[in-house]
Amino acid sequence: MDTYTKKIREIAKDLLASQKVDRVIGFEMGTIPMAARPVSIESENDAEKLVFNSLCAMNLANYIRKPKGTIAVIAKGCDSRNMVNHVVEHQVDRENLVIIGVPCHGMVDKSQLALEVEGEITAYDEEGQTLKITTAQGELTFEKQDFLKDNCRLCQHRNPVIHDYMAGDPVTEQELEDPFADVNEIEAMSQEAKSTLFEDLTKNCIRCYACRNACPLCFCPTCFVDESSPQWVGKSQNKTDVDTFHFLRAFHCAGRCTDCGACVEACPMDIDVRKFTRKLIKDSYEMFGWEAGLDISKRPPLDTFNPADPDDFIM
Repeated sequence: MDTYTKKIREIAKDLLASQKVDRVIGFEMGTIPMAARPVSIESENDAEKLVFNSLCAMNLANYIRKPKGTIAVIAKGCDSRNMVNHVVEHQVDRENLVIIGVPCHGMVDKSQLALEVEGEITAYDEEGQTLKITTAQGELTFEKQDFLKDNCRLCQHRNPVIHDYMAGDPVTEQELEDPFADVNEIEAMSQEAKSTLFEDLTKNCIRCYACRNACPLCFCPTCFVDESSPQWVGKSQNKTDVDTFHFLRAFHCAGRCTDCGACVEACPMDIDVRKFTRKLIKDSYEMFGWEAGLDISKRPPLDTFNPADPDDFIM
């Protein structure tokens, strides 16, 4: 990851010094261990702030819509797919966007890693695929592969699908025997078991909308939950309203979701929001041969009409 950081800084300095872009959006280290946060820099001297490691899970596609001037942005595989979505959906002009691609080895699930450590974490470092955690009791080492985020374990597009610069050589893509084993497991459940699963999934939701706000796909000027005329969803913690929010938001992302995990990363209640979208990702693939964000020349299947589309549901 240090190699990526060095290359990203070099590219950012060159872009800003040559005035090819007005600013660069990337990551910097936070004020506490195991925290990386988005940063926007406009001076080549600030390029030293930029970092890239296994904590840079946030999807920076959130910061590129309707830009003022030309921007450069750091992009993992999932980030780049959302940038494709934004170009296709006219949220950004491709000529105003410079993509610095970063081949990704997966992001670390910080909460799972913290459970393995006693006491306060005072420092964090990486050496290749080894994670080093320092506490008051001493230094501990872990294998990164054991603490990957769930969506990273299933990711088959770790390399950016579009880019203008690359911070490293492409990594080998994962080939999964069954990329939808998690969905198949739920599909095999009885109707009662499915109902119980989703009842339990949303029971702790506090309707903070962090999942919506973190999602690169949620950019409607007025969200359906905020509409008052007509009012689609009530404002209370009524279970029906809570479930309606989650299911309607998931369907809004159908054919567009890249499984970047931003929703899960943002949820303060540790709700696995991906369980709502994974089934729709599978259906998009099996029904339309579609994976979101891979083709900058095509719109999502639910945004187009094709006479050959499946129509078995029509009676």
